[in-house]
Amino acid sequence: MLVLAFDTATPAVTAALHDGDRVLAASTIVDARRHGELLVPSIEEVLREAGASLPDVTAIVAGSGPGPYTGLRVGLMTAQALASTTGAPAYGVCTLDAVAYACGLTEPFIAATDARRKEVFWARYADMRTRLEGPSVSRPGEVPGELPLVGAGARMYAQVLGEARLVEDAPDYPLAGALASLAVERLRAGAGPEETVLTEPRPIYLRRPDAQVPGPPKKVTA
Repeated sequence: MLVLAFDTATPAVTAALHDGDRVLAASTIVDARRHGELLVPSIEEVLREAGASLPDVTAIVAGSGPGPYTGLRVGLMTAQALASTTGAPAYGVCTLDAVAYACGLTEPFIAATDARRKEVFWARYADMRTRLEGPSVSRPGEVPGELPLVGAGARMYAQVLGEARLVEDAPDYPLAGALASLAVERLRAGAGPEETVLTEPRPIYLRRPDAQVPGPPKKVTA
């Protein structure tokens, strides 16, 4: 088993290679404007560091969001292209699941990422592996209260959500090493219908993209 995982649904461009036992190499660069420029070099870097090449990869896993339209599409289109090139199956994993898995919590909590427009994408978890609710998009004040919080979305709106709820040392972004490790667990165990983590590599959209198809020109009247 050699799993190549990456995510571009947040400002982090993150990639990792996992051999079924451990993460062999990982790279994370936070740059919200350069997903398209950084992803392929990051993939090449982790392959080179691990002494592997694309034909060695047996599965490809991409974060499927939710996330801003443009960045999210970069990762998923790359996953589909690499799957077509290598013949390896491609899977999608909810980006919030990767944030949750990376935090390592064994108690209930909420993971949140920045959704822009003064909103957050969020999901509620029983533990690092088990999503109970979501993903959803809401204004920070509409996110359920009391539970601990992880993720950049929670940190960004800590004054609204409650700074005391933030989990210290939890990563802000979906690290690809955690994404790969979660995928490996589910590939080995075979996720049942009650806990479908691995899906087709398709984007999770919780609202329409900002760009709109222009309507017909208005008639000019004299």
